[in-house]
Amino acid sequence: MTGTPRPSFSSSSENGLAALPPHFHGFALMHIAMRRDAARLRAAAPAWRGGGAEWWQRLREVIEWHHTSEDDVLWPGLRRRDADFDAQARELHDDHEELDAAMAAVSTAVGRGGDGLAPAAKAFEEILHGHLRDEERVVFPVFDRLGERAYLAEERKVVSSAPMRVMTYLQPWMFDGASRESVSHVSSTIPPPVRLIGATLLRKRYERTLKGLLT
Repeated sequence: MTGTPRPSFSSSSENGLAALPPHFHGFALMHIAMRRDAARLRAAAPAWRGGGAEWWQRLREVIEWHHTSEDDVLWPGLRRRDADFDAQARELHDDHEELDAAMAAVSTAVGRGGDGLAPAAKAFEEILHGHLRDEERVVFPVFDRLGERAYLAEERKVVSSAPMRVMTYLQPWMFDGASRESVSHVSSTIPPPVRLIGATLLRKRYERTLKGLLT
């Protein structure tokens, strides 16, 4: 006799974090930060300022690491724990290639002083939103089936794969604009010394980079 099936999981970080289990919040905050910065890029594109080039490069590096770590670390980990995930992981990898091309187009426009940036930024935002929506539709039910302990074990492997340049940007970038409750929960998974540096020195560095875009 089989047990009662679990209900399907349909929440998305597009609707905020309130409906998501707490152990989803670190992953979801990264998606929220990507959407936030795609909107910032689109808004800045028509009157592009050269000071935003460093900000864009740091954002691109974080996104590239995020989806490379999914392809190389998280998806293999989920495959080992959930056999139904295999075919879906291949589809998500194809989405990552499309997003890479969109980011390359933005970088080309930034390198030309903003020439062509407005349409490139618009296309990047649209592709990013579609990709993140599709990705969450696939992976959130898997996270839910795994449960908090098993999922966080996989997430720790992902975070440990970050190169130093990404690691020193990740915490203040994720927490920019996040609610106190979300910051508190995700911070509890970060070692105290790293958390302190992230909230002080690294936050100031992050804010200087962001200022280049906004001023």
